Amino acid sequence: MAKGASSVEIVGRYRVSPPPNTVPPTSLPLTFFDIPWLFFSPTKPLFFFDYPFPSSHFLSTALPPLIHSLSLTLQHFFPLAATLVCPPHSSTPLIVYQKPDSVSLLVAQSNADFFHLSSNHQRCVNDFYPLLPPLPSKEQEEIPLLAAQITVFSNAGICMGFSYHNVVADGRTFNSFIKTWASFFRDPSLVPINSSSLLPFYDRTVIKDSFGLQSIFLNHWRSSSRESSRRMIIGVSDSESYSVSDMVRATFLMCPADMENIKQWIVGRCKAKNMAQPPRLSPSNLTCAFVWVCLIKSHEKVNGNLIGKNPSYFGFNAGGLTRLGYRVPTTYFGNCIGFARTMATQSELCGEDGIIVAANAIGNRVNDLDEAVLDGAENWISDWGVFYGSGSEPHVMVSGSPKLDFYETDFGWGRARKIEEISMDRAKGNAVWFTQSRDVKGGIEVGIALAKAKMDAFACFFTQLPN
Repeated sequence: MAKGASSVEIVGRYRVSPPPNTVPPTSLPLTFFDIPWLFFSPTKPLFFFDYPFPSSHFLSTALPPLIHSLSLTLQHFFPLAATLVCPPHSSTPLIVYQKPDSVSLLVAQSNADFFHLSSNHQRCVNDFYPLLPPLPSKEQEEIPLLAAQITVFSNAGICMGFSYHNVVADGRTFNSFIKTWASFFRDPSLVPINSSSLLPFYDRTVIKDSFGLQSIFLNHWRSSSRESSRRMIIGVSDSESYSVSDMVRATFLMCPADMENIKQWIVGRCKAKNMAQPPRLSPSNLTCAFVWVCLIKSHEKVNGNLIGKNPSYFGFNAGGLTRLGYRVPTTYFGNCIGFARTMATQSELCGEDGIIVAANAIGNRVNDLDEAVLDGAENWISDWGVFYGSGSEPHVMVSGSPKLDFYETDFGWGRARKIEEISMDRAKGNAVWFTQSRDVKGGIEVGIALAKAKMDAFACFFTQLPN
């Protein structure tokens, strides 16, 4: 997959803080939506932008205002410059900002093929790791929450890579952060933000813990191995001992016409067999069902026959802003998503009506969430442990969301050429990442990292729409 040897050279190291005296020392408690993320390693997105100028042009012209606009952005998104303070297990973790907390920003140059890395076809997974910043370690009980790296590909483009911990922000919040940074970079006169409707909303009391979930999740965390928890939080996990040298990354596009074809096939098949039609045949649910089936079939093709009655779990996140039964501002800073899991047997998914089985399981689970998003929430942490097994189990989880318009992020260089999510590698082939399509309105990009043989099988099944 790789096109010759390439290298990434760090040419600058910066610590970026909010402007002096703009943010007082502040502590934010974790809500029950935040605490489960203590068990997950950091999210690691990459944004590729066209930048057809020499590296020297970027370093002298674009870098200084990028650093300045990041500082201005952190004035409003200061928890991203804060640390997660994990006191002894008898106490509750806190997000604490105090001077001189800052975000680590690395600047690098690469001689790799920018257009190869920012394409959709298969590429070696290992080629992306030099584009990601490490989350620098501090004291044992203080963990940074965001790091950034900007890598310049001379006369071609740049890659903005991030490592951030979801305990501080979900995808919606991170999307708001990077959009604000881009806006301040394009037009510094936007500072300060005066409209309260645009400012992040920090009042954690808006999240009501009616079921005592905070206590349940904290007890789960306290009973876990302290060192194991810390290694997960800073991204030092067992996955580091897992070889990804045989894995490749690729992106597949599900167009609206493809979704409609799948929907019509489901409807027609159900009518012909006098079956009830699956509920909630939305574009996202249809894509989930199709991808689930393609992955299970790929697993069967590469690994041999599956044990028919064994379960295949499908996991996804569920937005909470509109499901809690009370108002949470759209600018709320923090997590407001739940965990959802559904199941079908492996033989059902590989059968001739596998897509219908998958669509039924997903649609019914979404209906349940609409009625009571927190029903069964006490099991979120244990339910999701199944997706981080050995990688040999045919389970699937989806992260990301086509509702988040990450491709609309514009620093003045145009929309991103490509967006990748690298942290899904840790799931060892069980994870996919959804985002809105860059070029096809209503389309969904499906990012995935698999062993080469399994990727080839998946690509074959993905192109075979039901008819």
